[in-house]
Amino acid sequence: MIEKQAVGEKAAQFVEDGMIVGLGTGSTAYYTIVKLGERVKNGLHIKAVPTSQKTEELARKLGIPIVTLADVEYIDIAIDGADEVDSELSLIKGGGGALLREKMIAYAAKRFIVIADSKKIVKTLGAFPLPVEVIRFGWEMTAKHIRSAGCVPQLRLLDDHTPFITDNGNYILDCHFSEIENPAELEKQLIRIPGVVESGLFVGMTEEVITVQNQDVHIIKK
Repeated sequence: MIEKQAVGEKAAQFVEDGMIVGLGTGSTAYYTIVKLGERVKNGLHIKAVPTSQKTEELARKLGIPIVTLADVEYIDIAIDGADEVDSELSLIKGGGGALLREKMIAYAAKRFIVIADSKKIVKTLGAFPLPVEVIRFGWEMTAKHIRSAGCVPQLRLLDDHTPFITDNGNYILDCHFSEIENPAELEKQLIRIPGVVESGLFVGMTEEVITVQNQDVHIIKK
């Protein structure tokens, strides 16, 4: 079994009957959603809040009941992947372009479980470009301000060289840092820039990461 499938299916075991579940986006979260679809088919009763249109489509296809953030007071458990996880369990997310909704749902969750294959576990964040969601108006100026944080921001493009547009109608700047020594401070710095909607830095949001160590599924707890 591949690592992504192993950790994704492991996370699905933490979902209990009657829970409201935040469903992540991406190749690892895919396996959690598929496993939950199997459990729903076998009698599990849950309601799910998806982090993207793509996740919503998959969940509906698998028969998982969907609700929105407006329908709930809180989320019992959110399960999502990460592009990088450092030694303090700070994260870079947003490789799939759903970082804003992912952060909103993680923030609303009583418990946020991160699922990541072993390649995503790093000592210091920064090898993976940091996604920053920005409004389309004046994005070039926003990029100049972001550059002052010590990175090279690049507008995310599709294969046809048109800009990638998020489910919220915004652009994404993929910001290349050599390393991010202080994720918490950088997160504050970026969010203060006008035009920035949200950054892909998730700091202090999870206390448990399911990954693989020595070919076995392992849970890292803070």
